[in-house]
Amino acid sequence: MESLVAEVKKEIFSAAVSPSAYDTAWLAMIPAAPNSENGPMFKGCLKWILENQKEEGYWGETNEEGLPTIDTLPATLASIIALKIWNTGHPNIQSGLSFIHAKAEILLKINYQSLPRWFILTFPAMIELAEEAALHLEFPQGLRSVIASIFLKRRHILQMQEIVEEESAGYLPPLLSHLETLPASYYFDLQETVKQHLSPDGSLFQSPSATARAFMSTGNADCLKYLHTLLLKFPTGVPAKYPMDGDLIKLCIVDHVQGLGLAEYFDQEIEEMLAQVYRNQKKESIVTNTVPVKLFKEALAFRLLRMNGHCVNPGGFCWFLKEPEMVAYMEENSEQFISAMYSIYRASDLLFPEETELEEARSFAIKMLQKSKKRNEDHNFLISKGLQNLIKYELSVPWSARLDRLYHRKWIEENKISPLCVGKASFYRISCLNNKKLMQLAVQNFEFSQSIYIQELEELKAWSKKWRLSEMGFGREKTAYTYFAVASCSCLPYNSIMRLVIAKAAIIVTVADDFYDMEGSLHELEILTDAVMRWDGGGLKGHSKTIFDALDDFVNHIAAKSESQFAGTTQVTNLQDIWRETFVAWMVERRWSLAGHIPSMDEYLATGCISTAAHTITLPATNFLHQNKSSTSHQYRDITKLLMAIARLANDIQSYQKEEADGKMNLVLLHLHEHPNLTIEDSITYVNQILEVKRKEFLKHVFTDVEEDMPRSCKKVHLHCMKVFQMFYNSANLFDSETALLDDINKSIYLPIRRPDPKFLNPLPAPVNPDLKVEKKKSNGFHAILKHQGVRTSFVKQNYINNSCVAVRQKLQVQMKFNSSFIGLPM
Repeated sequence: MESLVAEVKKEIFSAAVSPSAYDTAWLAMIPAAPNSENGPMFKGCLKWILENQKEEGYWGETNEEGLPTIDTLPATLASIIALKIWNTGHPNIQSGLSFIHAKAEILLKINYQSLPRWFILTFPAMIELAEEAALHLEFPQGLRSVIASIFLKRRHILQMQEIVEEESAGYLPPLLSHLETLPASYYFDLQETVKQHLSPDGSLFQSPSATARAFMSTGNADCLKYLHTLLLKFPTGVPAKYPMDGDLIKLCIVDHVQGLGLAEYFDQEIEEMLAQVYRNQKKESIVTNTVPVKLFKEALAFRLLRMNGHCVNPGGFCWFLKEPEMVAYMEENSEQFISAMYSIYRASDLLFPEETELEEARSFAIKMLQKSKKRNEDHNFLISKGLQNLIKYELSVPWSARLDRLYHRKWIEENKISPLCVGKASFYRISCLNNKKLMQLAVQNFEFSQSIYIQELEELKAWSKKWRLSEMGFGREKTAYTYFAVASCSCLPYNSIMRLVIAKAAIIVTVADDFYDMEGSLHELEILTDAVMRWDGGGLKGHSKTIFDALDDFVNHIAAKSESQFAGTTQVTNLQDIWRETFVAWMVERRWSLAGHIPSMDEYLATGCISTAAHTITLPATNFLHQNKSSTSHQYRDITKLLMAIARLANDIQSYQKEEADGKMNLVLLHLHEHPNLTIEDSITYVNQILEVKRKEFLKHVFTDVEEDMPRSCKKVHLHCMKVFQMFYNSANLFDSETALLDDINKSIYLPIRRPDPKFLNPLPAPVNPDLKVEKKKSNGFHAILKHQGVRTSFVKQNYINNSCVAVRQKLQVQMKFNSSFIGLPM
């Protein structure tokens, strides 16, 4: 795969976007000189139109099923208008008209209930312009009422909205950014308005089509300079917006690469891109974005930067909560904000303590996303099927309980082709994300990992059988479960030793815990505990000997293979102490159970956070991370203590019924015992609240430098172990189920990714006139000599508007290292 990685690196890390047929067509309409018969000013744009018509006859984008999207209607009309103006590409024109006549009805009727504002402005304008160009448009009888309704909606928009709304609004691009679509009945001072609202780069709201129209109407030199700059960057097909928001594209690239599970191959590139985005946050952007795009970008930046260790705060996208009008608008127009809400929801997965604003934003985002999920979104072209499925998945499986590998598979499967972005009047794609090699690499990487995981799982099964741990005859046999949980961790992509160490530790913990819970007599357990304390298995027999022998070999094996500077006797002793503490905790809990002792909540947690063995499983593996000292300290780090607490609390919330039946202790039951006036639901809520607090504290330790001398790799191992415990105990006690995780195990380890190729639509063969020899135009009244009409422009119905270079109409008991006071139980 190395050669494929190298190829992908050359291609994807750029800020390119797919060309917009609609905007390219508008540039192709501009004549080279006042005499329109001299041909187009930008011949490359006309050439692009000729060469990029799809086989079915349309221009524009396709959805994830390879079918034309709604923007193909105005894009196709604009393209054939450009060809008609220059009397070229007659077969292309006929093919485009055939597509409009055949497909307009189904595209409009499917999407009629959710037509966006840009389409309502653009489509009628293209119909009017096509009619003026003598292009005969035939629509079925049943569609005429739909088209008439779209024209009425446009009239309502034009009556209700100002040519340039107050900047504080910013919900949608202003009408002036759709200059090329405004009808002949709409009056305003064109010269002055364009002059007032030109950007420093000479563009009108960074829209190529609107700027082309402004130049044709006013002859503004700054507009022309912008268009020439645009063509230097994109000599043929131009994008829907220029300049693009480079930081937003970088963020989308990083997000997509991480979602595909390929971050390990592009660490340096990701680090550099995020560092650049972080630096740019302090600068004023020259790119204008609407509110939905701003919210999406800021939330995405926050999430990716926080996960990468940068110090960021959520204020950049939580501000809308303080503006009631904004909130009301978002609720009334939720479809415009789905991507933004999805981005905010994902950002809020990384809540730190006391970030109440972000917590409020999370609640609002969840409400908006659930509202969207309840609707019938089957034909909502603004929200792709892939995005809908990801939203449903992420709402049902919270990030804290979501294993990386399953998420990567889901991301690959739901991104058959790269996601569409909504431009001013068309869809577009970030070119690097629409890279077949990138998707090929993602699939190959996933399935290559599967081949390794299958071998390792067989090795693990053989180890378990060798030490007779899988043949104990009691308790839970969880070899596949434990390895699945470890293999689904993206922080251990190449480290087979670490994966097997964690899995083996988890198997020993499961067998020993079950022996203390259900099988061993008090006498057997006391002898085994004493043997572990002395670390001498002499005299042990039966299950006790099996457990100790496997444990002793495991610890010695880790010490021998550890690359840590603390290898040798010190390392062995330290590992033994972790296990001693765990066995003692199990012994204490068994004595409580047999004696019927009911400890206080503090007493219970002091032992219970150790008996989950989260640290026992996690810390030995970190010995294989360079410069790690976390398992050598006499006291556990706070991040480890928090992991232990989270594991205990999550377990107790889902296991209280089973443990009550088994006569075991549980924090939910202890709280109910100490507060008999409450219900079991109250006690569950109480424990859940503690869990939420500890999880926020834990994430702060993971993603900041609270513990500066702990390597980030070690923190990631802690994070993954936390997510594993949350996964096992998220909605139920999945660890104790025989079947609940079998489907996920198969998806992670065994089943290849079935990803049918999308239906790519091939372009037509190149025309026979590649040199774009424009035929001398016949006099059909379509073009007219332009005449200036003064400062105030009146959009009168006429063939073409007057300007010196225009040809388009004007208006278009071991010492415990854990203390329960660390949890800090609320009163």
